[in-house]
Amino acid sequence: MSGKPGDRGHLDFVTDTVHHLPSPNPYRRPDGMSEAEFGTAKVKDLEDKILELGPEKVACFIAEPLLASGGVIVPPTGYQKATREICRKYDVLYISDEVVTGFGRLGEIFASEPVFDIVPDIITCAKGLTSGYIPLGAFLLSDRLYERVTGEGAKGKFFANGFTYSAHPVACAAGLKNLEIMEREKLCERVRDLGPYFQERFRTLSDLPLVGEVRGSHLMVCVEFVSDRKTKMVPPAEWEIGFRIMRNTMPKGLLVRPMAHLIVLSPPLIVTRAQIDEAVEALRAGIKDTMDELTREGLWRG
Repeated sequence: MSGKPGDRGHLDFVTDTVHHLPSPNPYRRPDGMSEAEFGTAKVKDLEDKILELGPEKVACFIAEPLLASGGVIVPPTGYQKATREICRKYDVLYISDEVVTGFGRLGEIFASEPVFDIVPDIITCAKGLTSGYIPLGAFLLSDRLYERVTGEGAKGKFFANGFTYSAHPVACAAGLKNLEIMEREKLCERVRDLGPYFQERFRTLSDLPLVGEVRGSHLMVCVEFVSDRKTKMVPPAEWEIGFRIMRNTMPKGLLVRPMAHLIVLSPPLIVTRAQIDEAVEALRAGIKDTMDELTREGLWRG
């Protein structure tokens, strides 16, 4: 389903049944356009696409509440709720992909309703469901959909889609214990308390000339690098900005996720303020080392 070119490098994909929308990234909005105007335009992108394809041909709209591996993109305020209303208007299912945002990452077990004020038709989840100790994924249905397969109109029918290892007892036991620990240790409350500090500390990196934007929410953050802050020009691929910074931060004790000209960090939910401070300083030093390298190689003048 992904629109990321890197995910399609060596595979064939069906392209006539999956359609993508322009990214709702406020940092890349046109000059002179307010964030609210940009949000309205991005919601219109969804409605225009539904009308272009024909509402009767559109099965669902799939979206992460906050785009994770897409670059920790936080859509304009109200975008999630407005797109949910568009889907309801045209009887299109809204599927919220909470594989990353679920289970505490944004301070809630699921972020869709408490953080973004939407009730999806389906939520998909995995990863944090067991904290990764054992692979387990799941999808959850809204009451509205559940009634379609259990109500009066469903007599004589059944949902037959499944897998050989569905409801594996060991994986489910790990999931239940993980949820028990999260509740006992109050990890969601911890993320809600620590999130503002995490974001504030990483945004101090914005003073570095190679940094275009620092964005995120709770315990998710992305640092986007640019070769020119005024034009927001993406650095040339041959600079390998993300990998350079990763190579420069690892000796300092910090492992980051490089994605082209982006660096993403999603620390454990039990991270401390001291560890956040340490991570910020290691990343700052790694970025400075990278700037020095680029300057020495004659690729960048700052």
